[in-house]
Amino acid sequence: MGGGGNMSTPATKNGEKKSHLQRVPSAKPPFTLGDVKKAIPPHCFQRSLIRSFYYLIKDLIIISITYYIAATYFPSLPYPLTYLAWPAYWVIQGCVGTGIWVIGHECGHHGFSDYQWVDDTVGLILHSAQLTPFFSWKISHRRHHANTGSLENDEVYIPRFKSKLRWYYQYLDNPVGRVGVLAFTLLFAWPLYLVFNISGKKYERFTCHYDPNSPLYSERERLQILISDAGVLAATYVLYRVALAKGFTWLVCIYGVPLLIVNGFIVLITLLHHTHASLPHYDSTEWDYLRGALATVDRDYGVLNKVFHNVTDTHVLHHIFSYISHYHAMEATNAIKPLLGEYYQVDDTPILKALWRDTKECIYVEKDEGSHGRGVYWYKYKLDD
Repeated sequence: MGGGGNMSTPATKNGEKKSHLQRVPSAKPPFTLGDVKKAIPPHCFQRSLIRSFYYLIKDLIIISITYYIAATYFPSLPYPLTYLAWPAYWVIQGCVGTGIWVIGHECGHHGFSDYQWVDDTVGLILHSAQLTPFFSWKISHRRHHANTGSLENDEVYIPRFKSKLRWYYQYLDNPVGRVGVLAFTLLFAWPLYLVFNISGKKYERFTCHYDPNSPLYSERERLQILISDAGVLAATYVLYRVALAKGFTWLVCIYGVPLLIVNGFIVLITLLHHTHASLPHYDSTEWDYLRGALATVDRDYGVLNKVFHNVTDTHVLHHIFSYISHYHAMEATNAIKPLLGEYYQVDDTPILKALWRDTKECIYVEKDEGSHGRGVYWYKYKLDD
């Protein structure tokens, strides 16, 4: 997985190939947000309702055909073949289901169409079907985009300081411990984040994406949270009726395992976009929107880049202009690369290798020695300093 796409590592000013781990500049960029926008062809900011629905319908057709094959033919397969058929089904449904989730995410950024009500309706249906509270996450995710890279105000993937590491971390700093942490993270981090705000910004009281009184939301947003909850409850009721009609095991095989794969990809993709030794984090003395948006990295998932609608390999652009539709994102990314120069970070390391390396080497953040009080922090990993 990864390393098989069309991404290329940018060169440094002297023409040499840039190392994946070479730090991006942390100083104020010599270009402005307006400069970046001017570098992008104007048509990339245009949203097409027909084109957006084309990609959604294509994904839904693949999901439907795969489901039909499983429901119709899998029960009559000779017993040994089920060990091949079901995993193939789970992988296809999980990957394409992730693409559908990404389209719902795009609706949350108003990147699906020119009509807000269409984006909200489509996003609510798609995310509810995957047990994601659409408006609830749309709101908290919007705050993440507005504060990316800020140690005080970002909403998620906020790195710890060395002094704040939990006491038990030293016992997990080994291959067995890391495998266990990664397995737990990929399986459970997404629902735990939604329910308990695990890995999210710390608030003074209980924080939950399903709670309309959560500190995540303002008074005027409470109704949207209730609508999100109603969508998830409606989807849960449908799943309950399916379990009564077809059996719980059938529901797990048809829906449950693919959903776990979708959840795992959500965590994997977002984790690797914001966890990289070359990326700075800023305190309030240094942070600004553009530098925060540039503190992310594009990754290469090979053929899955297309399956995931390029959310993986155009994420830097997405943090600068989140409302650009996915079918324009690659063209827009290529247009801004020359302007961004060394401020643009891409890593085409195979994804599993990158996951192991970056979760091993990005443990906490601290300032460099001799930084003279600048509020710029970098990932470190040595626990015995």
